[in-house]
Amino acid sequence: MSENRYHVILNANSGTAHSLGVTKESLQALFESHGLNAEIDADSDKDFDDRMKAAVDSPANIIVAAGGDGTITGLADVIIETDKALAILPLGTVNALAKDLNIPLDLEEAVAALATGHPMQIDVGEVNGKAFLHKVVVGVIPGMAAAREHIRGSDDPTAKVGLIRYMFRRIQRAKRIAVVFERADGSRTIERLHSLAVSSNAYDQGLGRFFSRSKLDQGFLTLYTLRHFRTWDFFRLVFGMMFGKWQSDPELNIESMQSLTVDFRKPQMQVMFDGEVMLLDTPMKFTIRPLALTVIVPETVSTEIAA
Repeated sequence: MSENRYHVILNANSGTAHSLGVTKESLQALFESHGLNAEIDADSDKDFDDRMKAAVDSPANIIVAAGGDGTITGLADVIIETDKALAILPLGTVNALAKDLNIPLDLEEAVAALATGHPMQIDVGEVNGKAFLHKVVVGVIPGMAAAREHIRGSDDPTAKVGLIRYMFRRIQRAKRIAVVFERADGSRTIERLHSLAVSSNAYDQGLGRFFSRSKLDQGFLTLYTLRHFRTWDFFRLVFGMMFGKWQSDPELNIESMQSLTVDFRKPQMQVMFDGEVMLLDTPMKFTIRPLALTVIVPETVSTEIAA
C-alpha cells in the first residue's frame, strides 16, 4: 500500500501514548522506517474538531487515529461521509475496536501492519446522529467510569484501592431507573433497570471473552438490560464471562434490532460512550448504519471477519 498517504492524529495524552512517551518525531521515524508517507499532527493544544477537519481536508486517503477509543470514535464520526478510510494505532487503555479488528497492540507492529493492510467495511451505530463504534452504556457503569478517569495514569496504589471501594459502594447504593423503550414497530415498554447498553452488532460469548466482537457487519444493534446489578450480580457476571456463560445470566436480557428509542425522566443522562463519559440528550434515538465505515485491517484479517 505504498501509494497511500496517511494523515495521523496523535493523542499524546492517551493511556499508552503517555506511558511510552510517543512524540511526533518518534512516530514520523516509525512510519518512514516502513516506507509510509505520513503527515503527523501532534498538536494537542489545538481544538480537536479543528484537527479532525484538517485531516478530512488533507490529501491523505487514510486517516490514522493514534490514540484511545475516544480518538478513534471522534475521527470515525467525521470520516463516515467521506471517501477516506480509518486506520488505528491503539494507544489507549482499553483499545476495544482494535482488539475486535485484530490490530496489533504493539505500536511498531501496528505501523508495520499498515504497510500491508487492506480495507474492510464495518457497521456504525448512531445515537441522536452521533456515531459510536462499540457501545453506549447508561446506569451505574458510567459513574464508575467517571471515577476511574480521576486516577488514570496514577501510580499510587492507594488511589486504585480507593477506586475499587468506591465502585462497590456505588453498586450497592445504586437505584434503578425508569426507562421507556420504543421499538421500530411502535411498541412501547417501561422497565426499571440498574443498567443498559446498546452495542453495534453483538458481543461474543465464549471462554474468557470479555466484551469482544468477531462480527462487525451484521447490520443490527443489540440491547442489553440489567434489572439488578448488585455486588453479587457483578461477580456472577464476571465469572459468567470467564466461563463463557454470561448471556444466560438471569438478570440480563438481550434483544437485537435496527433502531430503538430510549427515554428517561430527565432531559439528559450521563452515559459511557465508547469508553468516554459524557451527557446525552433524551430521548436517545439509536440506529445502525450498515457498512458505513471503511477501516484498514492487517493482511491476516479476512474481509469476511464479520461474515
